[in-house]
Amino acid sequence: MAAPLSDTPLSPLRTVAVVGLGTMGTGIAEVLAGAGRDVIGIDISEAQAAKCVAALEASTARAVQRGRLTEEQRADLLARVTTSTDLAAAAGADLVIEVAPESYGIKQQILRELDGIVRPETVLATGTNALSVTRLAADSSRPERVLGMHFFNPAPAMKLVEVVSSVLTAPAAVTAVTNLALDLGKEPVAVGDRPGFVADGLLFGYLNQAAAMYEANYASREDIDAAMKLGCGLPMGPLALLDLIGVDTARTVLEAMYAESRDRLHAPAPILKQLSEAGLTGRKAGRGFYTYEAPHSKTVVRDALTPLGDVFAAPGRTVRSVGVAGSGTMASGIAEVFAKAGYEVVLAARSEEKAQGAKARIGKSLARSVDKGRMTAEAAAQTLERVRPTGTYDDFADVDLAVEAVAEDLEVKRQLFATLDKVCKPGAVLATTTSSLPVVACARATSRPQDVIGMHFFNPAPAMKLVEVVRTVLTADDVHATVREVCGTIRKHAVDCGDRAGFIVNALLFPYLNNAIKMVQEHYASLDDIDAAMKLGGGYPMGPFELLDVVGLDVSLAIEKVLHREFRDPGLAPAPLLEHLVAAGCLGRKTGRGFREYAKR
Repeated sequence: MAAPLSDTPLSPLRTVAVVGLGTMGTGIAEVLAGAGRDVIGIDISEAQAAKCVAALEASTARAVQRGRLTEEQRADLLARVTTSTDLAAAAGADLVIEVAPESYGIKQQILRELDGIVRPETVLATGTNALSVTRLAADSSRPERVLGMHFFNPAPAMKLVEVVSSVLTAPAAVTAVTNLALDLGKEPVAVGDRPGFVADGLLFGYLNQAAAMYEANYASREDIDAAMKLGCGLPMGPLALLDLIGVDTARTVLEAMYAESRDRLHAPAPILKQLSEAGLTGRKAGRGFYTYEAPHSKTVVRDALTPLGDVFAAPGRTVRSVGVAGSGTMASGIAEVFAKAGYEVVLAARSEEKAQGAKARIGKSLARSVDKGRMTAEAAAQTLERVRPTGTYDDFADVDLAVEAVAEDLEVKRQLFATLDKVCKPGAVLATTTSSLPVVACARATSRPQDVIGMHFFNPAPAMKLVEVVRTVLTADDVHATVREVCGTIRKHAVDCGDRAGFIVNALLFPYLNNAIKMVQEHYASLDDIDAAMKLGGGYPMGPFELLDVVGLDVSLAIEKVLHREFRDPGLAPAPLLEHLVAAGCLGRKTGRGFREYAKR
């Protein structure tokens, strides 16, 4: 009697069949052939098979032009790929990877037919990112050899491969596929079977919330995308990414996620259904959230929703001098930004000593800029000269714009705004840098709520280009126009949003971070695997746990609580693991321990 597959090490997977020769299947075939595997490409359409060969010839020709391949290597690679329209061509394969359309019916039929074609030890991998691997495996006569092998598009460039095992999968099959992924130059991440796995499981919830935010007319598509690119360092904004992925594809993934989780954050935003049913599925259709030059083009063209630019009904007020309240990193950073732009800055703190300390921090920052060749010593000295430290808010009497950057505590801010109301001249604009508190609550602490607005800078202010401009229902048009003009002068990109918890960036970022914590809490994946998945599969500059430890777990928890309290959505409730770590004093890098441990300074 033969040993069961779970006990038998598999030989190297030398011959691989790829079923489905669309963009993903063609990319996978190129990666496999480039790593010396014999590839059998199979598609029911002769035209699609021919298109795959043409695409491989074109991409390898480009590789030769760029010096990545020699002509001989190119010829060898192309010779290793054969195509067929008959599934029986997979008979000699060690591994079959199916990347057929996301349909249980189609995928189950392929796997059932393969059962009668391939050898008993052949591994069957599904490339699904939305369907249950367990359900697909259970329909096979050898479920222990079925697993998920989820590549990311474009497969030749993207390093991540999620290796998805179900409760039925044999360890030997997982090991063989993991070793293959490593041999392909990929970084495999082991995950369990749930819709979206790690990368898409976190990504699509975020994309869905961005679509809902746009649908609610909270912010323009351009401002939502700019906010997430500039505020989080993402390569693409969420709505542009939905257009790239395909609005219909995103809807399919979210429906699968919602069917399992019943989390309202995964319930597809109605606009995804509306766009899908109208055929406005994104780049491939020439129109989705944006309009494109032609189907499959990446060039966005102006349409009826394209903003005309910074054109305001009311002219802005004149701003020559700026008061900055606070002595922390954010306050000193904002003061530096204004001083660099030529504004006279009054930097006020609770004491003269704290204000002097904040100015000294600016001096060090400017010195670093000089050392790096970003500015001259003379310009740095002139900038620092424009900053006047003081221990009293009375010195704000003549400023045209007052920006507070004190503790993120509503009562502290309200008391400060009551003081600013008394000391600032009539017509001065009063701005709060809050990232999570209601701007209108600060405005109501004054006798002139029409002059109050939010200016949410991002840390470090001198480097980060984004400012969220937050209007309340009471903010005057000319105050809004003033702040937009000032943002242009200080060379920041302003995005408009209304006065609700999290504004744009934090309202989209922190539920994503919270969901990552839940994955670890549920033992679904490790910190390292989740961080790797989001950096390699989503193009994020930092993994969620790296970012949480940098931001501070206490800060993150406070923002999560504000979001949960305002939106009343159970899915936004802070993960208990986050609350436990904060209660234990593990706040991230600043305490030496958060989700990870750090060397003591």
